[in-house]
Amino acid sequence: MKMKKILYIEDDLEIGKWVKEELEQRGYTVTWLLSGDGAEMEVRRHDLVILDVMLPGLDGFTVGQRLKKEFPKTPVIMLSARTAVDDKLQGLQFADDYLTKPFYPDELAARMDILLRRYASHSSNTVTLRHICINLSENTIRDERTGEEVILTGKQHQILMYFLRHPNQILMKEQIYEAVWGEPFIEGDKTLLVHIRHLREKLELNPGSPEIVETIRGLGYRVKQ
Repeated sequence: MKMKKILYIEDDLEIGKWVKEELEQRGYTVTWLLSGDGAEMEVRRHDLVILDVMLPGLDGFTVGQRLKKEFPKTPVIMLSARTAVDDKLQGLQFADDYLTKPFYPDELAARMDILLRRYASHSSNTVTLRHICINLSENTIRDERTGEEVILTGKQHQILMYFLRHPNQILMKEQIYEAVWGEPFIEGDKTLLVHIRHLREKLELNPGSPEIVETIRGLGYRVKQ
C-alpha cells in the first residue's frame, strides 16, 4: 500500500511537533510548514492538506482558498481554535472538513481516512497532470483552472495516451512515433516534433518551458504522474 503524503501547515511549534509525530506513527509521510509560504509548490506532491487558520502572513482561509482553487482534487482539512459558527462556515466554503482545537489524534486520522478514500474513489478513473485532469472513462481532458475542456486532435490524443500508459518513463521519439503511427521512424522526420509542440500548446501553462511533457535531452520525452 502506498504511503500517503500529508502537507501540514501550522505555526505553533508544540502542536505541530505533536501532530507530525502522531501522524507519522500512523504511517503517514508528513511535510510540515510553519506558514503558507511555498505551499502551492508543495501541495502537488501530497495527497491531503491539513491547514491551521491562524498563520503568520496570509491566514489559513486565504491560503486554503488559493490551494483549493489551484488543486481542487486535493482534500483540505482546516484546524482552528475558533469555534464560532461563522468561522466554520467560512472554512467549509472551500475546505472539505473543519476540526476545532483541542482535538484527539484519532479523530483527525479518522477524518483524514474518510477524505482520502472519498477522493480516491472519485479519481480512480482520472489522471491529474498538474492543472490538467484526464477522465479515462469519459475520455475527456479538462483544465482545472478554467473548467474548460481541452480538445485534442486524434494524433495528439494518441500521443498523450501513450505517455499515460508509460508513466514516469523516458520514451524515445522512435518508440512514440512507431506506436502512434504504426510505421518505422525515419531519422530527421519532424512529424512527432510538430505534434508534441501543438500538444504542449494545449496542455502547458508555458509551452516554452514545459512541465507536463518534459524533454529529456538526447533521449526523448517523459510525462510524470
